[in-house]
Amino acid sequence: MKVLIIGAEGMLGHDLVDVLGDENEISTTTIYTLDITDIDKTVKTIKEINPDVVVHAAAFTDVNGCESNQDTAYNVNVLGTRNVAVASSQADSALVYISTDYVFDGEKGSSYHEYDQPNPLSVYGKTKYLGEVYIRDILNKFYIVRTSWLYGFHGNNFVTTMLNLAKTNDTLSVVNDQIGSPTYTLDLANAIAELIKKPRYGIYHITNSDSCSWYEYACEIFDMAGIDIEVKPVTTEEYPQPAPRPKYSVLENYNWKMEGLKEIRSYKEALKDYMKLLEENEE
Repeated sequence: MKVLIIGAEGMLGHDLVDVLGDENEISTTTIYTLDITDIDKTVKTIKEINPDVVVHAAAFTDVNGCESNQDTAYNVNVLGTRNVAVASSQADSALVYISTDYVFDGEKGSSYHEYDQPNPLSVYGKTKYLGEVYIRDILNKFYIVRTSWLYGFHGNNFVTTMLNLAKTNDTLSVVNDQIGSPTYTLDLANAIAELIKKPRYGIYHITNSDSCSWYEYACEIFDMAGIDIEVKPVTTEEYPQPAPRPKYSVLENYNWKMEGLKEIRSYKEALKDYMKLLEENEE
């Protein structure tokens, strides 16, 4: 298949290029080669490449930054996504859209299925959800992939932030009342590669298995790294941020399972591999 990856310079984009390149003919765009907020250029670019599948992994993902830059968030996450959807429609390409657990408000108290009603709290969550709406309105051939708490080798993330903070701090305070599923971008890229092999269109929740709080996640990271540091659990209220976060945003990979696809491994197994990779690249 011919696959176009938009946002190839990002953390997930890098892994998508590596993984999808094994069995597909890959084209890429980056923030420097395609401005998705320009509808004419987006349509022209995608029609010229004429891919079977477009993977739209470009977004304004700074959750707090979206609160203070609402117009930019809307332009990129909503109108940019609409432009990619319009272009995909004109090229008759299927579209994979990377969405987020932040489309939910976290009030359900149990894991979210694909059929649960979104109710985003933040500007980031709202704009990503509006991107989903445009895709459903414009296209027949789409995969909306909601995922959560991404980390990977090709970008800054919670794991690297914790490890860097541990170099200059004896004590860290980490939120203990927000629950989610840390997801390794390499595992997500492999799942997307599997998903697009057949026209299994629809909405999918794709994360690593099992869940934890940010505090438990931090403890796991330091334990695996052999770092002796005091980690103090705090509430969301004690650690206020500009953007509200859902308290419980675990995603049930229900449609994935119903398609008979192999369960994605635990975040702990994935984290172990990622930490090993970090260690090897420090040597």
